[in-house]
Amino acid sequence: MDIANDPNTLFLILLPVLILQLILLVVALIDLFKRDMTNGPKWVWLLVIVFINILGPIVYFLWGRTPR
Repeated sequence: MDIANDPNTLFLILLPVLILQLILLVVALIDLFKRDMTNGPKWVWLLVIVFINILGPIVYFLWGRTPR
């Protein structure tokens, strides 16, 4: 059986990655909108979070947030 030809197997492999991406996206957006100040303009961080799939929220959490 070839894994690449079985859509169910591919879906089960990609499902955790998709769930992680969705969780990171939602948490990063909530945090972005709750903060008064960020390192740089908020609209730039919004674009980074939304358009750079998994890495965008991670980059925001590492460098975009300012201490409260």
